[in-house]
Amino acid sequence: MTTPAPPLSTGFPHDHDLTDILQGRRMRRNRQTDWSRSLVRESTLTVGDLIWPIFLVEGTAIRQPVESLPDVSRMSVDEAVTATREASDLGIPAVALFPYTDPALRDESASEALNPQNLVCRACRAIKTSGSDIGVITDVALDPYTSHGQDGLMVGNEIVNDPSVAHMAVQSIIQAEAGADVIAPSDMMDGRVGAIRRALDGAGFSNTQIMAYSAKFASSFYGPFRDAVGSSATLKGDKRTYQLDPANGDEALREVALDVSEGADMVMVKPGLPYLDILYRTKQAFQLPTFAYQVSGEYAMIRAAAANGWIDEESAMMESLLAFKRAGADGVLSYFAPMAAQILNR
Repeated sequence: MTTPAPPLSTGFPHDHDLTDILQGRRMRRNRQTDWSRSLVRESTLTVGDLIWPIFLVEGTAIRQPVESLPDVSRMSVDEAVTATREASDLGIPAVALFPYTDPALRDESASEALNPQNLVCRACRAIKTSGSDIGVITDVALDPYTSHGQDGLMVGNEIVNDPSVAHMAVQSIIQAEAGADVIAPSDMMDGRVGAIRRALDGAGFSNTQIMAYSAKFASSFYGPFRDAVGSSATLKGDKRTYQLDPANGDEALREVALDVSEGADMVMVKPGLPYLDILYRTKQAFQLPTFAYQVSGEYAMIRAAAANGWIDEESAMMESLLAFKRAGADGVLSYFAPMAAQILNR
């Protein structure tokens, strides 16, 4: 016969028995087995939660690696079509398109943004006519098209708000005409969501959705993205006059409130992991479809740490994506999307 273990002494006065103190409340019971942990799991990540950002480049049959984003490439339109078919087969519901614009086509007035034959528009049409049943999200901002790398138009040293908004309203119509399902203004100009909504409705695109980058911070985590779209080399100054101060949470919620009042169908917090508190507060306050962007710096840090053997890449990646769901995200834009989808489909 096995001798029962003696009662554990807690060191408290009167030598209380630990069992008496717990009074049956043992949190570890539900953690003992895989099936039990699955039953009580509060947050779940699915393939349907993933949006894959894709970078575009001119040419044919091109996959051009981005040095600061391991295993991420700029793709020519034909390769992007192939990639979106693969994403659709994995169950990924949407892709987000970002162009690397030839420097020769960049100018102070961002004229290429209004070209119906620009990279984004051609990619939209090609994806939509390829037979792939996948949503297409297009970025509305001027930084891929300006010679100065700013998200708006510049007069002297000032990023001018209202002319920039007017420019992007036209850009939105052009992208919708090309087949974009979701217009995603990432510029952080004041009033742009309302202007874009009016422009789309007036042009007959009342069913085109708007996913607003509502809480976009002036972050240090965007570097590799700017390499990918080519704005690192052109950026003059910084973006602190229109992107949010990383120190401000209440202001971020006021930005979200404005975008919601102007007609945003979905809102986004960017970056992701450093701003989980903003993500949580946004979802709690507005109960609107809310997304997070796991930005290029976040992706690059996980990949770099894994390459050095400091963390397990797969488990760290999945844990980071699950964190967004726990904080309230309805979906996540992530360069890990194809890898995560393959894991989830196992």
